[in-house]
Amino acid sequence: MAKRRSLAASPCPVGRSIDAVGDWWSLMIVRDALDGVSRFSDFLASLGIAKNMLSARLRTLIERGIMETVPASDGSAYQDYVLTEKGRGLFPVIVALRQWGEDFFFDSSEKHVRLIDRADRQPVRRLELHAHDGRLLRAEDTLVVALDTAEPLA
Repeated sequence: MAKRRSLAASPCPVGRSIDAVGDWWSLMIVRDALDGVSRFSDFLASLGIAKNMLSARLRTLIERGIMETVPASDGSAYQDYVLTEKGRGLFPVIVALRQWGEDFFFDSSEKHVRLIDRADRQPVRRLELHAHDGRLLRAEDTLVVALDTAEPLA
């Protein structure tokens, strides 16, 4: 098996982000935390992950500043795992993955969970990327450039 190479010093924000999150289990933990899960035992039950794997992923998410531990909200001796501001910043990423999954991995008649607005219980609008002037952008409308130049990266 190939050894994982760190992308922490990559000039690409996507590479650095993937390096920080680590793997799909970590994204599933973040998904659950966004849904209100905060106890180790609840993550364990929701994900069906081995205890040692969950412990390792939570430890990594804490080390990378995505989650933190706080005293349990019910006053018990337990600790809660909660998202930091950096972790809550993954919300649009999770929504984008959710919407992409709805588009490409479910048959039209297949039942699945749906994200709704808590206030009016209506489905959340599709994520869209807009230009500074409000135009809807597609991938072919964008260009990646180095910050110190307007030249495209090869």
